[in-house]
Amino acid sequence: MASRCWRWWGWSARPRTRLPPAGSTPSFRHHFSTQEKTPQICVVGSGPAGFYTAQHLLKHPQAHVDIYEKQPVPFGLVRFGVAPDHPEVKNVINTFTQTAHSGRCAFWGNVEVGRDVTVPELREAYHAVVLSYGAEDHRALEIPGEELPGVCSARAFVGWYNGLPENQELEPDLSCDTAVILGQGNVALDVARILLTPPEHLERTDITKAALGVLRQSRVKTVWLVGRRGPLQVAFTIKELREMIQLPGARPILDPVDFLGLQDKIKEVPRPRKRLTELLLRTATEKPGPEEAARQASASRAWGLRFFRSPQQVLPSPDGRRAAGVRLAVTRLEGVDEATRAVPTGDMEDLPCGLVLSSIGYKSRPVDPSVPFDSKLGVIPNVEGRVMDVPGLYCSGWVKRGPTGVIATTMTDSFLTGQMLLQDLKAGLLPSGPRPGYAAIQALLSSRGVRPVSFSDWEKLDAEEVVRGQGTGKPREKLVDPQEMLRLLGH
Repeated sequence: MASRCWRWWGWSARPRTRLPPAGSTPSFRHHFSTQEKTPQICVVGSGPAGFYTAQHLLKHPQAHVDIYEKQPVPFGLVRFGVAPDHPEVKNVINTFTQTAHSGRCAFWGNVEVGRDVTVPELREAYHAVVLSYGAEDHRALEIPGEELPGVCSARAFVGWYNGLPENQELEPDLSCDTAVILGQGNVALDVARILLTPPEHLERTDITKAALGVLRQSRVKTVWLVGRRGPLQVAFTIKELREMIQLPGARPILDPVDFLGLQDKIKEVPRPRKRLTELLLRTATEKPGPEEAARQASASRAWGLRFFRSPQQVLPSPDGRRAAGVRLAVTRLEGVDEATRAVPTGDMEDLPCGLVLSSIGYKSRPVDPSVPFDSKLGVIPNVEGRVMDVPGLYCSGWVKRGPTGVIATTMTDSFLTGQMLLQDLKAGLLPSGPRPGYAAIQALLSSRGVRPVSFSDWEKLDAEEVVRGQGTGKPREKLVDPQEMLRLLGH
């Protein structure tokens, strides 16, 4: 029994001669190195950054990792961000599930750090805390008319069709024939693709029932994606562009004038950018073959890229009650390569539409007053994932580097933070002595009436979603109401 007690306190069961004399206070720092104890580490956020960080930390043979998540369900943007028609991208969930099944890892959902428990409380309970909670806000346009009905962020629209609880009240009005998306990244293309995909092609995806119902009634026929700069500066990738070009029932609208002189410029650019621009160039300037020409002629929907345009104002309808268009400043480019800027020429044009979706980037929020935050860059100030001036506090993913890159980028970034933390642990830079970990946090949450959701609880919800989807041939029917989730679990 004695050895079990010592292990609970973070001691390893070693020869008795090394135990402190009765009645004395054990000095953990002098007796054993940190690694002989169980390092208690917690990760805040269960998206790719959180799970990849945990995966790396578990390489330490004794480390115990707790993952906290404000939603009752795990996986962050893999569940709530990845498009329903991209199921292959969601396969990383299998890797994350393996991590969660480790005997030294635990998932605790339905716990909002900053509200249910503070970062200082976590720092007291754990040897180290990693903030991996992502970018849960969107960058505002900061132009007049942005608050009008008919304007919403692409982030909220994505959350709506993917079942993010906070976006279920969105109810976008798709009764207009033209939608304008401000931005030319992969999220903008996802939104355009979902708006224009024939609904029957989405029936066997995990899109929510409510979103599918609204999309079936949609009258949107044309989607414009507007960017301040030119074809060489688009932020989307070739895979997403190819999907748009081949989208059933839709044809691309590209103005060949936007591509003049580009053939010479692309010789110097890196290969991925070159291949992407060549595909845009071919689509804009080459005459399609007979088969493609016939497909485009029969298309009832269209999408187009508007370059060198910067939004100045959302125009109201005559009664002032909703969005009816966007006023755009015509721009030209100044500078070279990465420093290329769009500057206004003085010309303006109005683009009529009934729906405006802003897709100019995601943004992180500060989580707790005790954590430094750079509100201009929207990140936690850090050096290689070590939060500046706060020993024992780390960050990974978008809150560390800003909302850029794909899941693989986040994996590399999170492994690096994990590596830094384990280096600090080995060098004795983290608190010595035992830390209670989840036992202390569980007591706090319980006293505050918070019921955490475990990973096995999630697996019950997962099974329920799969069963609900079977009837209609879907991989799952997502639960979208946290209260219903907690009721199903008997909480």
